[in-house]
Amino acid sequence: MSSLAITSLIDQRQLFLQFVERRVRDRAIAEDILQAAYARALGQEAALRADNSASAWFYRILRNAIIDHYRRSVVEGRILEPWTSKADRPAPPEDSPHSGVCHCIDSALNSVRPAYSEILREVDLAEASPGLEAFATKSGITPGNAAVRVHRARHALKKQLLESCGACARAGCLDCTCD
Repeated sequence: MSSLAITSLIDQRQLFLQFVERRVRDRAIAEDILQAAYARALGQEAALRADNSASAWFYRILRNAIIDHYRRSVVEGRILEPWTSKADRPAPPEDSPHSGVCHCIDSALNSVRPAYSEILREVDLAEASPGLEAFATKSGITPGNAAVRVHRARHALKKQLLESCGACARAGCLDCTCD
C-alpha cells in the first residue's frame, strides 16, 4: 500500500468512524471496530491495487468487521444465556427486601442510560413494582416498547456489572465484596 493510500485512509478516519457508529450505535464499539479494521487493512495491504480505490477497499473491510462484531455478539449471547436466565430468577425472600442484591448495583445503575435506570428501578427493584404495563402507561409508551426497553436495560446493566465487578458478577454477585 502506498503512503498516499495510507494517508488517504487516515484522513478519512472521521467518515469511517461515522459509518461504523451508525451501524453499531455505540461510539466505543465503533472505535474498536475501526482500529481493528485499520490493523486488518495493514495486514492485507497487498490486496489493494490502486491508490484511487483505497476508500472502497477499506469500506469493504469495515463492513466485514461490523459483520464479525455482530457474529461475535450472537455467540457471546449464547454463551451468557445460561447466566442470564439464572440472574432473571427471583431470589428467595430474606429479612431485607434488598439483602440479596449486589451493593454495586446502584453505581452500575447510575452508569447506564437514565431511561434504562428508571425502568429497572421501577419495574425490577421497587418493593411494590407497578409492573411493566403500568410503567408503560405512566411513561406514555406502548407495552411492547416498555418490554424492549426493560430487556435492553437489563442487558446494559449486566454489561456494566460485568465490567465493574468482573468475577464477582459472573459468580452471581453473592456476598459481593467489590464495591
